[in-house]
Amino acid sequence: MAKRMETVLLATTPRLPLFLPCSHFGRIFTSSLATRSHLLRLVSSPPVSEFPHRNRLGFRRESLVSPLMASDFSTEDTRRPSFAPLPSSYADKDELFRGLEAALGAPFNSEPLSPPPHPLVIVISGPSGVGKDAVIMYQEGIHFVVTATSREKRPGEVDGKDYYFVSKEEFLSMVDRHELLEYALVYGDYKGIPKQQIRDFMAKGYDIVLRVDIQGAATLRTILGNSAIFIFLVAENESTLVKRLIDRKTETSEMLLVRVATAREEVKRMKDFDYVVVNAEGKLDKAVKLVESIIDAEKARVRQRRVVI
Repeated sequence: MAKRMETVLLATTPRLPLFLPCSHFGRIFTSSLATRSHLLRLVSSPPVSEFPHRNRLGFRRESLVSPLMASDFSTEDTRRPSFAPLPSSYADKDELFRGLEAALGAPFNSEPLSPPPHPLVIVISGPSGVGKDAVIMYQEGIHFVVTATSREKRPGEVDGKDYYFVSKEEFLSMVDRHELLEYALVYGDYKGIPKQQIRDFMAKGYDIVLRVDIQGAATLRTILGNSAIFIFLVAENESTLVKRLIDRKTETSEMLLVRVATAREEVKRMKDFDYVVVNAEGKLDKAVKLVESIIDAEKARVRQRRVVI
């Protein structure tokens, strides 16, 4: 810095002629000293001008104040309230809780950090005889949508619980009024899902379970897309499935042949579903728990499915 000042002083000092009278030399020497003194004052403490980055000599003036020192003198910081002192970590829990609130300047919120999950629509399908009703029966906190059908009531079935049994004419009238989410003609009988039933229970926060055949599941996938959960239920093997159909004693030999042939084709549609659950013989509880786990996992998703009926 001293060397730089000396260079500046030499460059700005007037050159002296070789021969000058003593009186002139004295005046010049005195003026030169005054100039040097003035330059020293300029270099050592340059005044602020309308050009904040340059001093009066035209050189760029570097900031002599560190960023930390500059922020210490800002008017914004002078208005910032001081933080309350934190109590010791060994203090009473309530005292420490209040101290943390005071230090942060706001009370802690007791609202849930994660919003409540949306009601789910679970579509369960699979070939005849895999035990769809048995798996659904043991699910808790869900509403099983009762399907409307035009077929005759079987022994032991209850109207409004197993199905809504209606005539073929009444069913077709429901179709005309757009009251069904989907419907299909299955084995000569109509089956369909009433829309209003779904809306009413979803408004109450219930998860919805729809039990449909493979054809109905394909239709619902077209209508609902990925907003619903599609679960494919199967037996452990084909032999067990056929034996279950025989044990039901609800079909003639000809009808059994149709159902078994249809089941072989339906198993090929497994790839169109989100999950597959095996309902093995004597292990119903395992299949029920697996369906429950699927529902729990879906409720824990960050990006939730949301169905609008």
